[in-house]
Amino acid sequence: MRLTGRRLQPPDCVLALSLMVLILWEIPGAWALDNGLAMTPTMGWLHWERFMCNTDCTEEPDSCISENLFMQMADLMDSDGWKEVGYEYLCIDDCWMAPQRDSKGRLQADPKRFPSGIRHLSNYVHSKGLKLGIYADVGKKTCAGYPGSLGHYDIDAETFADWGVDLLKFDGCHCDTLEQLADGYKHMSLSLNKTGRSIVYSCEWPLYMWPFKKPNYTEIRQYCNHWRNFGDIYDSWQSVKSILDWTSSNQRTVVSAAGPGGWNDPDMLVIGNFGLSWDQQITQMALWAIMAAPLFMSNDLRHISLQAKTLLQNKDVIAINQDPLGKQGYLLRKEDNIEVWERPLSELAWAVAVVNLQEIGGPRSYTISLASLGQGVACNPACHITELLPVKTKLGFYEWTSFVKTRINPTGTVLLQLKISQTTF
Repeated sequence: MRLTGRRLQPPDCVLALSLMVLILWEIPGAWALDNGLAMTPTMGWLHWERFMCNTDCTEEPDSCISENLFMQMADLMDSDGWKEVGYEYLCIDDCWMAPQRDSKGRLQADPKRFPSGIRHLSNYVHSKGLKLGIYADVGKKTCAGYPGSLGHYDIDAETFADWGVDLLKFDGCHCDTLEQLADGYKHMSLSLNKTGRSIVYSCEWPLYMWPFKKPNYTEIRQYCNHWRNFGDIYDSWQSVKSILDWTSSNQRTVVSAAGPGGWNDPDMLVIGNFGLSWDQQITQMALWAIMAAPLFMSNDLRHISLQAKTLLQNKDVIAINQDPLGKQGYLLRKEDNIEVWERPLSELAWAVAVVNLQEIGGPRSYTISLASLGQGVACNPACHITELLPVKTKLGFYEWTSFVKTRINPTGTVLLQLKISQTTF
């Protein structure tokens, strides 16, 4: 845009300021892993939180870690609308392996639970228009005690590529030193790239570094497509809260690291399980969208409620999560057990989440000054506001000096989208 020499009038100032803020947001940080993948947060399904390490297919054939489980999930991801809204990766976590490598030193699937092998499962998943993820560990053993990749990075990467794997979740158990941990994550990244196959690389590198030293996120971004920072999620409100608390407490370090090609991973969506109330499920979905988090469901798609399915497939909320600007949101302020989070979006839009952390009493009202949002430009000079969660509602046209009043259930969230009014330009 060419600016003339005349003095800018107020509407021009607003437009110029808005464009300047957008340009500043678009300046990238460190470059991410150069494999062209995960340009928006990865979406899919991961078995761990719901099914854990259940290997007893005799007593629990419907919930043990087996090829049947993953084929059934693939069928549902294909037929029940999950694939269409973006849930693309069907991911195996720990406990899929046989206890030992084969005679050529290669990892192999448990022959009883995966009798057809991973290559066959991969073909099946691909036939459904989906992609397959798999799990391994940087150390001597996986967290559950199966063979680790230490000393086998190249052959394991080649094996995964030969099987047609599309994503690797690489855990960090059983490493002796931080140097061994870092070297292993770097080595596997390079080994995956050398295969020539496009494989999303999901790391847990910073999770295992934080107890000892602050991770170097510039370096981590150069090797990983997303990375876990905090411990495993549980099917509980306390667990979701602890992840949000950790993220906001460390946001000066982690938020700037996220962007196209590399994302902070707060762990799985537990929506549709047992431990969260409806309002808490809304909070997880809204905040994972604000945080630009990979969206990996861990639930039983065979027995999910229509309400939970509708929330997980909410296209408006997914669009915020997948926004191409690729900037992670952050906690703007906290007062009297109310948190306000915001995230810049493309086309000068913003997403705002208002969370009621109070766990006693009823719904609470909270009034937001629009001039306080988005560094002063989220609704400057005016904007259209839509409430996306809990229920989609067009709130209408607001001027910059206006206030918007919300009402939030205990442990619930109101998710808003602000779009600059085009008529003001």
